Amino acid sequence: MEKEITGAKIVIDAFRNEGVDRIFGYPGGAVIPIFDELYNATDIKVILTRHEQGAVHAADGYARSTGKVGVVIVTSGPGATNTITGIATAKMDSVPLIVISGQVKTGLIGSDSFQETDMVGLTRPITKHNYLVNHIEELPHILKEAFYIARTGRPGPVAIDIPVDISVAKLKDYKYPDSVNLPGYKPVYEGNVKQIKKAADEISKAERPLLYIGGGIVMSNAHQEVRELAKRTNIPVVSTLMGLGSFESNHKLFLGMPGMHGTYAANHALMECDLLIAVGVRFDDRVTGNLKTFATKATVIHIDIDPAEIGKNVKVHIPIVGDAKKVLTKLIEYVKPRQRSNWNDNVEAWKREYPLKYNQKEKREILPQYVIDSLNGIVPEDTIIVTDVGQHQMWAAQYYKYKYPKTLLTSGGLGTMGYGLPAAIGAAIGNPDKTVILISGDGSIQMNIQELATAHLNCVNVKILIMNNAYLGMVRQWQDLFWDRRYSSTCLKRNINCPDVCDGSHKKCPEYYCPDFIKLADSYYIKGYRVENPDDVVPTLKEIVSFKGPALVEFAVHREENVFPMVPAGKSLNEILVDDWR
Repeated sequence: MEKEITGAKIVIDAFRNEGVDRIFGYPGGAVIPIFDELYNATDIKVILTRHEQGAVHAADGYARSTGKVGVVIVTSGPGATNTITGIATAKMDSVPLIVISGQVKTGLIGSDSFQETDMVGLTRPITKHNYLVNHIEELPHILKEAFYIARTGRPGPVAIDIPVDISVAKLKDYKYPDSVNLPGYKPVYEGNVKQIKKAADEISKAERPLLYIGGGIVMSNAHQEVRELAKRTNIPVVSTLMGLGSFESNHKLFLGMPGMHGTYAANHALMECDLLIAVGVRFDDRVTGNLKTFATKATVIHIDIDPAEIGKNVKVHIPIVGDAKKVLTKLIEYVKPRQRSNWNDNVEAWKREYPLKYNQKEKREILPQYVIDSLNGIVPEDTIIVTDVGQHQMWAAQYYKYKYPKTLLTSGGLGTMGYGLPAAIGAAIGNPDKTVILISGDGSIQMNIQELATAHLNCVNVKILIMNNAYLGMVRQWQDLFWDRRYSSTCLKRNINCPDVCDGSHKKCPEYYCPDFIKLADSYYIKGYRVENPDDVVPTLKEIVSFKGPALVEFAVHREENVFPMVPAGKSLNEILVDDWR
């Protein structure tokens, strides 16, 4: 190593020491020194996105699908503030990211100089930790700590703001740190043995036990352990949106996703169980519904690596702080085999009597559920499904059969429209041998559609499925069900010639949709298809899966199809609407 080294070179050296070989970003004046060093770093590939938000979501998709830390570099001012939504998305879903932003010179900080923003202040509530580098001597330790914090304990994004004069400053006798020592940050991985034994005892006594698993299983690679525990004890399983894939969707013990758009069986099992074994979940309000009535008959065991989550929303009787994989491994040692019981018969009867359902044969228009359901059997089992946010997201959770963890990437906590396309690009870059399917809506896709250029220029193998109902579908569904069909600002076909009041689609609606997605795809040199007939759904899906490189399919779907089952906001899980009641 050179005797004197610049801050920019220290950043690149840190990347190499931390195993980083992909970076997503967008350059600007305050980070030119770092990008200049990347110009020579042929072992580190830079993915130039078309927007900083796209860069963060792409790094997020890369991180979720590979288990590695995603890295982003952007410039100061608007370049930095454009990352905010992406950082918040990663924070809510516990995704390990390093987001490096440029900053004005240290001597200008606080003077409102050109493209200066307080990134430490802005990112404090949406990062696991953040830094402003004030001296070149701090930089090596900050980088080492940042990677350590991002990937350990409960993962999360870490932001580092580097003033441009720090990037060009030189440090003598540089050496990248071998370790970190953070007295205030000591994640607990091993669960308390007494608590684990207590949990095993409760399982042996329970008559109606239920496993409730979430994203923590995916993060800790604990899917084998949770499957072994369930099969050893015959305990039925429900999974949050973030945990899908941790347990085989087609397994007899699996009841589906609980919550607002969960299955009847999953929701009723939560209401009726006498022992709830919650692993890697945070009792999100979209899952629990009315907290006052949630799982009131159950003794609650909560296993989570983040002690702040335990007891936050729901009273817990047996808390266990620790890594899900390590705690479940220990729990399996102590737990006794359990035979099937009437409880198993009951929950399986709920599955049979109230299945997810749609009827394409009775409709002339394409149903979005049919498109997603048709993917089963066409795409490889290890296909990575990425979604945006809205109705299509829920149908993707309900109808695609996940078999492996890290095969569903979606914005669960923040619910970020525009997440899907860049995240799918990041997933495809991190998994070049896998099929990546993006399921999006016509509203969501337009929020970061500029990243079609990134998809084409990097020749990523992403298949983009747009469910075009010409509505902001989930908002329209709520207006339909709870706001007397007052479709205020949710129709994406609406133009200045439309009547002031409109309560639904009819023959006088504008014929064309803006933009023309096929022409738009063509302008980005991406192969595009429009499908309007149900008979063409399966052949088109088969064709694009065999096609190398990005492709886009616009499905003209039933405009006012709603997502069911549904638990209205604030209601109890047993107040579930299994179908349109009108």
